[in-house]
Amino acid sequence: MSVTTVRLQAEVEQHLEAIASRLHRSKGWVINQALSEYIEKQQREQERWQQTLEAMESAAQGKVVDASEVHGWLNSWGTENEQDAPRSGK
Repeated sequence: MSVTTVRLQAEVEQHLEAIASRLHRSKGWVINQALSEYIEKQQREQERWQQTLEAMESAAQGKVVDASEVHGWLNSWGTENEQDAPRSGK
């Protein structure tokens, strides 16, 4: 495990100490947890952005599904005749 020095604003330090005390954990543990969650969130956002770009490119290429097909598929959810997801014609 490596060591990193961070300068915190006084108010942030106070909140950090209160959280660590309430959880009976070290400030380092709280910081590590918070950074891990932040990194995971950033990775999810990056993945969603990439998926959005890919979807936009597909739409620009005409790879789309008619809305009525999508609605029919969604309406079939939970029924005996549940349909497979519609696919684009391309």
